[in-house]
Amino acid sequence: MTTKHDDIIIKVGKRDVTGKQVAKLRRDGILPGVVYGHKVDSYPVQMETHATTLLMKKITPTTLVTLDQDGKLTKVIVRDRSYDVVTGALLHLDFLAVSMTEKLRANVAIELIGEAPVLDEVPGSLINHVLNELEIEALPNDMLERIEVDLSGIATAEDSITVGDLDLGDKITILTPHDEVIVSVGYVAEEAEPSVIAEAEGEGEPQVMEKGKKEEEE
Repeated sequence: MTTKHDDIIIKVGKRDVTGKQVAKLRRDGILPGVVYGHKVDSYPVQMETHATTLLMKKITPTTLVTLDQDGKLTKVIVRDRSYDVVTGALLHLDFLAVSMTEKLRANVAIELIGEAPVLDEVPGSLINHVLNELEIEALPNDMLERIEVDLSGIATAEDSITVGDLDLGDKITILTPHDEVIVSVGYVAEEAEPSVIAEAEGEGEPQVMEKGKKEEEE
């Protein structure tokens, strides 16, 4: 199963302030940004900080966003985000303008869903999440925000899921090698019983004591 984006609109305005004066914008609750990309001469924009920061929590690197600048609509993706290293506050956004008729390449996160029967059937088994993202190519409207991989088919210790097992439809081209493993089954390392450890430790103590006694006698 795959997940596509919802329509997200960010209202932006023309930004005349640049350089060091941008700091005053931020103090006034205004977030600076820049738009560049497909047949677009780079230009600065600004938007409301609080509302945009909340939106960023659900926007991924492949989420298609519409910038609304006084009725002029531009399709973009968020290419880069700058944060304050101390406070974590959002400082700046880079928007990449895209053509709706030209394909994009992007790395999309893999999210595991469902329960693997092997965890109940095989004691000590665990799921190894080997591959965390997939490189895909698609038109902007068909681009995915994340790829869900169902674990319900992992029933035995020999089962695994590879890239080639995924079906993302005809509109998505998978660029990651199809033989790469996404999920496999592993085992929890067994630890020695406490009683065995105690016994092993106890065996060493008389030797140390005996050696000390002999040294005293000498």
